[in-house]
Amino acid sequence: MCGIVGYIGKNNDPRLGLEALKRLEYRGYDSAGMAVYDAKKKRIVSLRAVGRISELEKKFYEHPFEGMPFIFHTRWATHGEPSVKNAHPHFDCTKTISVAHNGIIENYQTLKEHLQKEGHVFHSDTDTEVLAHLIESLYKNSLEKAVHKALGMVRGTYGLAVLSSREPDKIIAARLSSPLLIGVGKGEHIIASDASAVLAHTKDVVYMQDGDIAVITPDSFSITTKNYEARNPAVEQLEWNLEAAQKGGYPHFMLKEIFEQPDAIENSLRGRILAQDGKAKLGGLEVVKEKLRDIEKVHIIACGTASYAASVGEYMLEEYAGIPTEVDFASEFRYRKPLLNSRTAVLAVSQSGETADTLAALREAREKGAMTLGIVNVVGSTIARETDAGVYNHAGPEIGVASTKAFTSQLAVLALLTLFLGRQRGMSVVIGKRIANELALIPGHMREILKQDAAIKKIAAKYRNAQNALYIGRKYNFPIALEGALKLKEISYIHAEGYASGEMKHGPIALIDDKFPTIAIAPEDSVYEKMLSNIQEIKARKGKIIAVTTMGNTKISALADDVIYIPKTLEMLTPLLSVLPLQLLAYHIGVLNGRDVDKPRNLAKSVTVE
Repeated sequence: MCGIVGYIGKNNDPRLGLEALKRLEYRGYDSAGMAVYDAKKKRIVSLRAVGRISELEKKFYEHPFEGMPFIFHTRWATHGEPSVKNAHPHFDCTKTISVAHNGIIENYQTLKEHLQKEGHVFHSDTDTEVLAHLIESLYKNSLEKAVHKALGMVRGTYGLAVLSSREPDKIIAARLSSPLLIGVGKGEHIIASDASAVLAHTKDVVYMQDGDIAVITPDSFSITTKNYEARNPAVEQLEWNLEAAQKGGYPHFMLKEIFEQPDAIENSLRGRILAQDGKAKLGGLEVVKEKLRDIEKVHIIACGTASYAASVGEYMLEEYAGIPTEVDFASEFRYRKPLLNSRTAVLAVSQSGETADTLAALREAREKGAMTLGIVNVVGSTIARETDAGVYNHAGPEIGVASTKAFTSQLAVLALLTLFLGRQRGMSVVIGKRIANELALIPGHMREILKQDAAIKKIAAKYRNAQNALYIGRKYNFPIALEGALKLKEISYIHAEGYASGEMKHGPIALIDDKFPTIAIAPEDSVYEKMLSNIQEIKARKGKIIAVTTMGNTKISALADDVIYIPKTLEMLTPLLSVLPLQLLAYHIGVLNGRDVDKPRNLAKSVTVE
């Protein structure tokens, strides 16, 4: 959530910053702003606006101006409501220091009271403004030193960009538990919260680490820790290109990313399936391969959609790898005092690799001596760097706030992990080969499902006015019921619940009537007959039913009002297929109801505060 862009170099046009900031819209925000050094006036010019970046753009084009360096920001409200006065960047009293900040300053109130006693006047309700005034109070002819001292006094988290008209030849950037990277160009540098903002300018980046403070000029950058120790990080090259982060002719990023899933899964599986041996090759786990043989328990920690992928992984790992597995919401993991030791593996699942709750839980696990592993999509992210080992999704950039291809790629990687660990622990070659071969067929099966898009859109039109919906499933598809309900909530703002279908008789069935549709995930698997019984219970109470079932199953149409078919595969892999119709259903209902499906209200792509 929130986004920062900063630029210093040969380009004097702030539109560069506006375009880069637009590529961070998916992160979630409610206001936007910019601060630009005007060399002619020798001062910083600032514009801020509530709402979308387009509102900021409108203000800029009414009276356009030039200048450099500049910093841009999108804000997701924490301290103070969305308003012009609370939008970033924020100034000090002298209007010579401007600050854009992601994160939370926990002790801002104490610092603010101290600064007010010194005579500082505040103009916003934010915690961030404290940073600008604090830097001002500590400034003694060195912006870098003032930022160092200020950050030594704050408690909290930050991704920070600081600009001063007193030293317009540099930008100071800092990071603590909020992502920030430096794009390295020729005669120019660009800082951003996410790689998507720098792709138009460079693919060479440096990922800042927690505690880093960087001094960035057009021709160079230097990084020190909070203790003034120099750090010389390697310049890495981004795997993605700009085209991958654009819509490519689709009306929305979400639809593009739904249709990218076959390719994304192929990328997740490429080079990792050893079909002849019935094994998975996961290079990121090689360093801990032998230690993994001795692991007695796995804890998977995740938030939101990733937690539902984790729950599918729990079924996989217990059934096929024979490892006791627990799934925790990362936000609750630390507070229940889990029993961990050196024979416990704690696996963090996160699309961004920056999820604050997941990071905090991971660090707690490490403190308690557990092995830490990660499944993340963003190369160089904090979780990727802080775990003992892990696996990248390789799903490519996911821009839509509601996760689609990142989710299915997480499922694919969890299946690979199950195969990898299972073959270490007695899984037969025959079963290993079967899993490996069926995994390789998944992208083709996905393409078959996506051909039903027009039919699913018709079903969406039929139910678009529903006020509530119920999603039910069993075993591997119980977490998919939860994910399907979440997608509908996120995208259409329709209330939906996901339930284990065996729980229907224990309360939820009281809600069923002819205006309360149920989406039943019922592939022909080991629990199919039980699912049929649950569907019959709903039908007996006049409930409308949309069934997701295996191709060739014509009998279920006698019970269901609408049927969506998925190809036959191994039971453990059905979630990779059954979730696609639910994504399309949510997408089309959202679009038909006029929702902003790429940027749902109140949501952020990367949740970097607890």
